[in-house]
Amino acid sequence: MEDRNRENLGELFGKFFDAEQVDSCLKDLQEAERIFRDNPAPEPDDMLIANIKAEIAMRLPARRVQLARQRTYKRVAVAAAIVVIAGLVVTILNDGKPAPGRLEVASLIPTAIWESNDIEADDENLAALAAEIEQIENEVMTLESGRDTGDSDRTIEELEIELIVVSSDFWKE
Repeated sequence: MEDRNRENLGELFGKFFDAEQVDSCLKDLQEAERIFRDNPAPEPDDMLIANIKAEIAMRLPARRVQLARQRTYKRVAVAAAIVVIAGLVVTILNDGKPAPGRLEVASLIPTAIWESNDIEADDENLAALAAEIEQIENEVMTLESGRDTGDSDRTIEELEIELIVVSSDFWKE
């Protein structure tokens, strides 16, 4: 086994040094191993090991308490920041208006639209959006079917632009 390790080490050193230097490095390693064998390290005293373990045992609970306090302070700070931000958002969105009642909150969409059988016809924005979606669907179907309409490059560019608009924040407008 020792010969195999020596061969592997020789191959490894051979990648970095020439043959003379490889032999010199291997001899140096053998000499270092001999020195370590001839001069073993002293074993630590049992009393020293016991004292170290006792000191660790004493400091460990104090460290845990300190870490728990730090985590608690961080959580309290984050919670306070969330409460302050929520308060600011409510204040900004409220704009001094009286708090809405239950029916006002539920009636974001006019009652006529809710009761209608054709919601798309009653809401202009929804009708325009549905028309644009239908146009995009038709263009995609045309592109997938492979029919050439003559200006397919322009259609692809328009489709990409429309997809970019749809995937952007169009709903915030």
